[in-house]
Amino acid sequence: MADDQRRPNILFILADDQGAWAMGCAGNPEIHTPCLDRLAASGIRCSSFFCASPVCSPARASILTGRIPSSHGVHDWIRSGNLDREELTEGMREDPIYSGEQGIVEYLAGMTGYTDVLNMNGYICGLSGKWHLGASTRRQKGFDWWRPLLRGGCGYYQGDFYRDGMTFKHPGYVTNAITDGALEFLEQAAGREQPFYLSLHYTAPHTPWDRNNHPREFLALYEDCPFRSCPKEPVHPLQITSCSIGDTEEQRKDNIRGYYAAISAMDAQIGRVLDRLDELGIREDTLVIFTSDNGMNLGHHGIWGKGNGTFPQNFFDTSVKVPFLASWPGVIPEGIISDAMLSHYDLLPTLMDLLGMEFPPDDRLPGRSFAGILLSGMPEEDRDPVVICDEYGPGRMIRTRKYKYIHRFPYGPHEFYDLAADPGEQQNLAEDPAAAGEIQRLRARLTTWFLTYADEALDGTREPVTGMGQLGMAGVPGEGRESFVTRFSYFSHDKAYDVP
Repeated sequence: MADDQRRPNILFILADDQGAWAMGCAGNPEIHTPCLDRLAASGIRCSSFFCASPVCSPARASILTGRIPSSHGVHDWIRSGNLDREELTEGMREDPIYSGEQGIVEYLAGMTGYTDVLNMNGYICGLSGKWHLGASTRRQKGFDWWRPLLRGGCGYYQGDFYRDGMTFKHPGYVTNAITDGALEFLEQAAGREQPFYLSLHYTAPHTPWDRNNHPREFLALYEDCPFRSCPKEPVHPLQITSCSIGDTEEQRKDNIRGYYAAISAMDAQIGRVLDRLDELGIREDTLVIFTSDNGMNLGHHGIWGKGNGTFPQNFFDTSVKVPFLASWPGVIPEGIISDAMLSHYDLLPTLMDLLGMEFPPDDRLPGRSFAGILLSGMPEEDRDPVVICDEYGPGRMIRTRKYKYIHRFPYGPHEFYDLAADPGEQQNLAEDPAAAGEIQRLRARLTTWFLTYADEALDGTREPVTGMGQLGMAGVPGEGRESFVTRFSYFSHDKAYDVP
């Protein structure tokens, strides 16, 4: 597609916990996202896009490598291995939030990411924001310019960053600080002959959502909002207790207000970056992609959180569906909405296809290029019937347009939904005799898919993944299976919760 003389620049924007439903352009009349809406209008919005796992680190690893979690070995959010406390700047070392960080773990060591291939093909690659794949103080995966957060998350003020061999806490609003880093990279990269790739990874709209964590101007947008865009349902019986649960009307509105404010604040910063591309005269030479690592429930199904908002983990569409926007002026048609069923594991082959690059042969890659959809805005007939598979530790999901089946190893509970009759996934038909035949067919397809693409040594069904965080490499004899948290120790805001 792209000629070898000048391939396009790429701006890849990744939100943290933004549901596909949480944009104005997705039909939410209450949320203010003018810049994302403008981006959607200038290109394509994919309305049936799925993550590979409904939690951050596994999903991010799948985006980068094209592999499923049972092939790359990241099965939960990374709780340890982000940094070595001895590397911290004096004054940070004694902070209790780093108590679990005893050494670095490069979770994707030895695996190729698409940024490696971009770099080998002449791209200058930069990262500003959330990394959360281990070894944050080590430049990895072909990135020349490295400005990550130290850990997976932080408060929206006093965010902890790594830059040029130093760790530090930024006093300002973290969404703005991440944007400032991106703009600095653009200033350096725009004047070069070689094209650039920029990963702009926000922490928004992840918790915390309280008023002290977000600018008043964005909270004020929602001061009198009734929040009809989020359902009011009883708290799910499997809801974990560490989330900020909207079990009272006041707490419900506080949660949604903070979540929406975080998105609107991020939206404004995305506008700054898009405007800068225009000012530099390179917008037409730049492919812009926006997505989120996983979805989010704000009372949907009575859940507050994503896949690990419940235990066992859930695979509702609100957890596994993510926004996806792509814009490349003059190349991708404008104002297109596609309902093609696509996944984050399709992104790597799509980028390689668009750029005319070869990725090293790897039979563990399940994805297929959807470049034809991006370039034409039309569905590709040979993509159907499409199967989307998702996983979170020992839980696995297979989804077609009509049905969804969830199998939890070893004991269940399992779920089956007829999405044509029940798009809201309200009635679990797993025990319905009339559904037995379809369940058997989907289970067989699910088994075949994972036998084809999983690495037996890294298979999530062999690990006790609880949704409480990953402490070390999966599949390592003597320590792999013990590398997952068996007690719940979760930091929310400045408060620690320990649940047996």
